[in-house]
Parts: sequence; structure tokens; C-alpha cells
Amino acid sequence: MALRTADILFKDQLAGKLTETASGGTRFVYLPDWSEDIGCCLPVGRRVHEWPSGLHPFFQHLGPEGWLREQQARSAHVVEEDDLGLLLRYGADCIGAVSVEPPQGTAPAAAITEATASPGRTVSGIQKKLLVTRAGSKGPFQPAVADGVAPFIAKFNSERIPTLVRNEALALRWSAAVLGAREVNAFTLAPIAIIDEPALVVTRFDRGPKGEKLRLEDCAQILCKPRGQDYAGKYDAAYEDVADIVRRHSVRPAIDLARFFRRLIVFALIGNCDAHLKNFSLLETEIGLRLSPAYDVLNTALYDGFDQELALSIDGRKPALGAVDGDLLRGFGREIGLPDRAIAQIFDDLRRGVRKAAPILRPPEAEGPDGFITRYAEIVSNACLRILGE
Repeated sequence: MALRTADILFKDQLAGKLTETASGGTRFVYLPDWSEDIGCCLPVGRRVHEWPSGLHPFFQHLGPEGWLREQQARSAHVVEEDDLGLLLRYGADCIGAVSVEPPQGTAPAAAITEATASPGRTVSGIQKKLLVTRAGSKGPFQPAVADGVAPFIAKFNSERIPTLVRNEALALRWSAAVLGAREVNAFTLAPIAIIDEPALVVTRFDRGPKGEKLRLEDCAQILCKPRGQDYAGKYDAAYEDVADIVRRHSVRPAIDLARFFRRLIVFALIGNCDAHLKNFSLLETEIGLRLSPAYDVLNTALYDGFDQELALSIDGRKPALGAVDGDLLRGFGREIGLPDRAIAQIFDDLRRGVRKAAPILRPPEAEGPDGFITRYAEIVSNACLRILGE
């Protein structure tokens, strides 16, 4: 089989070439006149970046996972395990500013028109999701075609868990009330044309007002973590590693470390045991890379099928959610360099935020038989008592 090559674009400008190697790995080479890093783990000061086996993790994590991976592999007649093959078909519009495309002059492949395959685009994540567009500010949402800007991501329930959309909407709303609206991914609930399912539609913060691509890198990319079997690579790290990434790469490390610390506490309060490496990212801003808004927030403690321990280790272990208390989190804050006064202020701020957000989790008088809000509120209430002391 011939070794394949891909053009790597950064903000739609050719930045380098990605090539398979005879030994089974990949090699990325910057163009001679390119002068800007396209990723934290791909510094331009080193012109050649090799990975010994398979696709380099930075590019691997641009590709789809789960449901969308199955859809895209089937539609393009690509083997599902073929990371580079999928990106060559769908990598023109990835999350962030990097694109993966066939070399210039390559004969075009057969067009993919199936709406549920997000033609020419891809997005990572296990959950069933699609890139979508909207006609005007109040028009209907519809699956994105291959051309134009796709500024939204629609996320759907799964057959196994029919409350995912409701859960994430509630988690995002509550987290925004506690942390502040600018700290959390903007969203709405809306139907998607052609697809007869309810959806949580989130606004992409890696696209500017005119659709321009902004640099966005998740921590799995920055740490060069291979995806691994069953996507286990994103769980192979510690929250201290995320803090170190913020410290090394944010242009406002002290501020962003405090934001990260607040966010981790809120995730513990909401019952989120899936805050893995891909759910923390650095986003391009006018002054440089900063910690992005929170996204993919979910109360996983509601579901028996999820692990009931933190997604990443803290202080050398992955504690059960019920063992995460104020002492553990304060110790973590000190470990990542926050002064005691700042930690105390953060806890005080979060107590005020939780009181403000209380009506969001108040069960309605005529709640359905599943008791969804009641169970949700009990998890959060118990965590607030255990962590915040109220």
C-alpha cells in the first residue's frame, strides 16, 4: 500500500505536510517559510515532528469518535480504525484552526452528501453529534453541508441514555449561574431539520464573528496522548498535568489557574466524572492562548453505567466522587500554586454562586415519574454539603 500524504493547513493557509512513514508512523514537516506554531506540541523551532506508530496524537484527536466516526467511516467507505483516511475525507473543517486535506492536485473523491455524516467536516467526542448551521438569527438549525461556516454543534440523546440532552442543558445552565455566563459554552435547545430528535445546540467558540478559525487545542493534544483502545488515552493523566499546561501555555497563567480550580470544584459539585483531557482546552484570544470556556459538562453521577470516580487523578489517585471533599480540593489548590487567601476567596465565591443557582435545580410541583430533577438536585446538594460545607 502506498504511503499517504496530507496537506496541513492553519487558518486555511498551507503550513506543512503530514506523511506516513515506512515504519508505520507519521511525520509532520513545516514548510520552509512557515514561522508560527500550529500546536503547543508542534513547536516551529523544530521543523520535523515524527511519531513512531500510527497518526501523531495532535492530528489523531482532531478526528471523530463514537457515533460520528461510525457514520463517517460508513459514508466514505473508510475503515473505522483509519485515522488518517477519515481526516483526508472530513478534515477540511476540524475543531480549532488546523485542517487536514488531500495534497493539492489530488483527484477529488466522490462527494459525500449524507446529512448525518457532516460532509467535509468533523468533530471529536463519543456522544452523537453533528455540525449544524442556521439561516439567520432565528431560522431553523440544519445539518451542515460541505461548504460554508458551521458555527454550531448539535448533540443528541443516545439509545442507552435518553436524558443526555436534558442533563447537559441543566448542567451548563447551573454551571453558568455559579461561574458566570462567560465561563460556560453558550447553548440552546432546538430541533434539527431532517433529524427528528431533540438536540442541545452549542455555539462554537473556536470560530470568530465572521466564521474565521481560531486556534483551539485540548489537553490530550498538548500532552500528545495517543487515543488508545476504547478512547482510554484521554483518561491517562492527572489534573496536575492540566494545571501545568495552563501554567506553561496561557498568557495569563495565574488568572487561568484560578479559573481552572473553580471549574474543577464545580464539576465535582455537579457530579461530573467525565472531565477528561479532551474537556479542557486552550483557546486563541486577542492576547494569546487562554483557558477556554467550560464545555461537555454532564452530571454522570445520575447514571449507573458511568464510573463514579474522577476522570483524571488528583494527588496520585482517582478518588470516588463521594470522597472528593473540601480538604482534598484545597490541598490540590495549594499543590498547583494558589495561595490560601485565593483558595478561601474561591470557596466563598462558589458558595454565593450556588445559592444564586438554587432555583435552577428546584423540582417542579408536577415532576414526571422518573424524578429526574429531584435525583439531580440531591446529587448536587450532597456534594455542596461535602465540599462547600452548605
